[in-house]
Amino acid sequence: MKIQSLSVSVPNKKCINNCAFCVSKMHSEDYKNQMDGNLPFYDLYYEDYVKRLEFARDNGCNTVVLTGNTEPQQNREFLKLFGIINKSLEKPFRKIDIQTTGVLLDENYLRFLRNHVGVSTVALSVSDLFDSKNNGEINGTPKSLLVDIPKLCSLIKKYDFTLRLSLNLNALYNGRSAACVFKKAKELGANQITFRELYISGTDTPQDEWIKKNLISREFLTELNSYILEKGKFLRVLEYGHKLYSVDEMSVVVDDDCMSKRGKEELRYLILRPDCKLYSSWDDKGSLVF
Repeated sequence: MKIQSLSVSVPNKKCINNCAFCVSKMHSEDYKNQMDGNLPFYDLYYEDYVKRLEFARDNGCNTVVLTGNTEPQQNREFLKLFGIINKSLEKPFRKIDIQTTGVLLDENYLRFLRNHVGVSTVALSVSDLFDSKNNGEINGTPKSLLVDIPKLCSLIKKYDFTLRLSLNLNALYNGRSAACVFKKAKELGANQITFRELYISGTDTPQDEWIKKNLISREFLTELNSYILEKGKFLRVLEYGHKLYSVDEMSVVVDDDCMSKRGKEELRYLILRPDCKLYSSWDDKGSLVF
C-alpha cells in the first residue's frame, strides 16, 4: 500500500462556519473522540494514534493535511499536541498542510502554526475570490469573524508559507474569464491553485440543492481547461491521476474528484479520525483500514 497523504481530522464539536456546500453535513459524523485527556484509557489511545501516524509513514506517506469536519484551528490544543507528537516520531512528517477558510487566523496564530506545528502550506478554501464579504456569506462565517482575503493572504506570505488557493467553483465564477481568475490569484501571491468542482452526494441534502442551484457552468470549465492548456506548461501526472500544470509561475490542478471516489491502486489519502483509526473514505465507515 502506498499512501499519498494523510488527512488528520482535527476534533471539534461544531464548525464555526456553516458552508452552503459543506460535504461533512451530507453524512453523519459519529466517530468518538478518543484523543481526550479526560478519558480513562487516554494513554492507550494515545499510543494507538501514534501507531497510525507511523503506519502512514511506513507506507511512503510524508504529507499530512490538517483538516476535518470543522475548521482545524478551532482546536489549538490539539494542534499543539500534534506538533509535539510529530516531532517525537522516529520519522516525522516533513510536509504539513492546513486546509482552512482562514477564520480565526491572525498573525500570532500563523506564527504558532509555522513554528510549533510545522505547517508549511496554507490551503485557503475560497468560495468567492473577488469579494471577501460574499465569500463569508457563502461560507456561513459569523460577521464578526469575516475573513479579509487580501489581508490574510498577505500575512500568509509574510511568514513564507506556501499559499494554495483552493477555489470552490460555483456560479459566481460563470461570468468571469479564466484569465481574470488567474490574475487575481497572482495578485494575492498564490503559489498553487486547486480548482475544486463541488461534490454532490446524490441524496438530496440541502447542500446538494444549493450546489445544483449554484452550479459552475460547463462553459467556464471548458474555458478554464483551454486556458491552462494554452498558457500553461505541463509538469507531470500526479499519483491520483490529475495533471499538474505551471501557469504564470503557479502550479495548477483541476480537481473533479475531491471525495476520491475513483478507485486506484495507490490511495490518494487516508484519514486519521479522532477515534484513532485509519479510513480510506470520508463517508464510509466500511473503509476502515487499521
